[in-house]
Amino acid sequence: MERVGTLEVKAWCMAEVDIFRDLSKAEMDAMGAAAPMKTFAAGELLYSPHNPIEALFILKRGRVRVFRVSPDGKALTTALITSGTIFGEMVLLGQRMYDNFAEAMEETVVCVMSRADVHRFLLSDPRIAARIAENLGKRLAEMERRLSDSFFKSVPQRVASTLHTLAGQQRRHVLTPRGQVVAITHEQIAELAGTSRETATKVLGDFAERGMIRLGRGRITILDSNGLTVQAGER
Repeated sequence: MERVGTLEVKAWCMAEVDIFRDLSKAEMDAMGAAAPMKTFAAGELLYSPHNPIEALFILKRGRVRVFRVSPDGKALTTALITSGTIFGEMVLLGQRMYDNFAEAMEETVVCVMSRADVHRFLLSDPRIAARIAENLGKRLAEMERRLSDSFFKSVPQRVASTLHTLAGQQRRHVLTPRGQVVAITHEQIAELAGTSRETATKVLGDFAERGMIRLGRGRITILDSNGLTVQAGER
């Protein structure tokens, strides 16, 4: 884990994050000074049950997978965090992440705010506190949906749903003349869909044969978004 940033960019973590949208520059500067930036390499854990961190993370670049591991070793993804999102272990906000792992899916930059500064800057501001409550409500609904999918959806449906979610979460879609590019590996798809890499590769190959996606090294191009949505059982 490495710390990055300079005095000139301390407020960078606050910029373009929805819950801070109407803060003044002075307010953003003060919050930025209290939330140092750190970068994590792909595959590196931001926190785990063995290394709990009571802090709030603000994700500025990259993607983070939050997951739990069952006693028999099976991993269940409970959230896929994208840029502009807050997450972490913070009892003050009603989040209990001590039994979760958070893993960087690619090189990831976050800003980290301590418990005291969360209380000082976030919970004391009614605007931000209300938005945080809304954010946590959406996170809970997403976790419930993922738990339901793991029990009731087939592997092809889960893979299709994962691709659909990834495409929808991208703020800046990477487009080609024939589709939307999602930077993802087969192993990462498998982890997010709760299956083996071999099974995920087989399902993705089937989707490619049916013209819904095109496979590339470290990326998948979505050619038929509607077909993928239907396959996911979301229509």
